[in-house]
Amino acid sequence: MRYRVYYEDTDCGGIVYHANYFKYCERARSEVFFANHLSPHDQQGFFVVQSLQAQFLAPGKLGDTLEVFTRLKELKKVSVILEQEVLRVAPQSTRLFCMQVKLGFISQTTHTPAPISPNFVSLLKSLL
Repeated sequence: MRYRVYYEDTDCGGIVYHANYFKYCERARSEVFFANHLSPHDQQGFFVVQSLQAQFLAPGKLGDTLEVFTRLKELKKVSVILEQEVLRVAPQSTRLFCMQVKLGFISQTTHTPAPISPNFVSLLKSLL
């Protein structure tokens, strides 16, 4: 998923504010579902962030074009670990940010961990 860095994304120095990388990654994860005519939740349940590890590698700047890539690292019965990275693609290609995020699948009715819906499993496997 591509983004242009706008003024609202930056701090007073024109550098992408750190929390926005998490927003960019969240939107890219949602877009994986939307691009496949699904929602990130269904009648069985929904995903929640259980944990994440992040590295800020280089600054994004006002006017940059960024791209977020999402890959499956590990898929279990009730959780998934995704790797996401943000690259500056213009004016020059640079890796800016990377993270691993563990998502748990939660039952819509009991709000406890539940097996990931089968249609989500096949979609997640496509991210290998």
